[in-house]
Amino acid sequence: MRRISSGKRIELTERDVELFELLNRYHFLRSNFLYAFLGGNSETRFKERLGHLYHDGRYINRPEQQWQFANCRYMPVIYELDDRGERVLRERGLIHNDSPLLKKGRMGAYRQFAHQLMICDCMASIELGVRQDPSLRFISWQEIIARAPESTRKLDNPFAISVSISHTFPRTGATQRADIKIVPDGLFGLEYKRDEAKAYRFFAVEADRNTQPVSRSDLNQTSYLRKILAYRQISAQSIHKSHLGLPNLLILTVTTNEPHMTNIMSLVRDLASEGKSKLFLFKTMSSLGDFDKAPEPTAHLLTDAWQRVGNEVFRIDRP
Repeated sequence: MRRISSGKRIELTERDVELFELLNRYHFLRSNFLYAFLGGNSETRFKERLGHLYHDGRYINRPEQQWQFANCRYMPVIYELDDRGERVLRERGLIHNDSPLLKKGRMGAYRQFAHQLMICDCMASIELGVRQDPSLRFISWQEIIARAPESTRKLDNPFAISVSISHTFPRTGATQRADIKIVPDGLFGLEYKRDEAKAYRFFAVEADRNTQPVSRSDLNQTSYLRKILAYRQISAQSIHKSHLGLPNLLILTVTTNEPHMTNIMSLVRDLASEGKSKLFLFKTMSSLGDFDKAPEPTAHLLTDAWQRVGNEVFRIDRP
């Protein structure tokens, strides 16, 4: 749980640098996810290398928040990039944005540790699935921001999207309006290659641990109602094009239990025209919110079908 140096001298390898890049992209990654990304002949030796980079090299860190969970000693260790590892990336020209909001995969928003870890598990699972399919290419949030309009890149928080929303509450009949900023939990794209043609689709990720109320009577308070209204306006006004330069945007919502997902989908159905929506996609994975047993790095979030409201299920791994 704390560093104890053995005096071992660390000679960095290209795989170490790739590891630093992954931690810079995702902020938090479990050791089993890191091994799934980087591979090697022995997972045991790989974990030993992680230990050397942590204890002796001080290139990576073990966030202390993970030790609060009762089963932490029997879970894969969670890592993040430390200052020395970040310095290596900067010296190699692998980090180009100096904004502190974009350091270590923060994506410009503060999330509680458990929430942030779930986001990282989701995004990393999708990228791992993409790496198994030669017809797909994963587009990271770093690449999206690098190609965004200059006016967005210069913002203190380029991921914060300003939008005006309004809603008439059925119970009271009162209409409320609010000007808010929404920051997606995650953002990525997929490039689909078929013969000589290429197609692109982009996704905002919302990871929900059943801690946010589905609806509130005040649009200035956090709720899924407020989030859904914001994304509907972003799509209707093509703000994803003007703010991020993205040709399209779908919203992936991952929840940790079925009833909560059903409640959110019911809200989307109530708001949608004719009770149908293609904008929002839903999936439940209980393991992503479980701190008694760590989720396995699988491709299911990419390859399994996502549910939609009033429409057939949807495969994001197909163009």
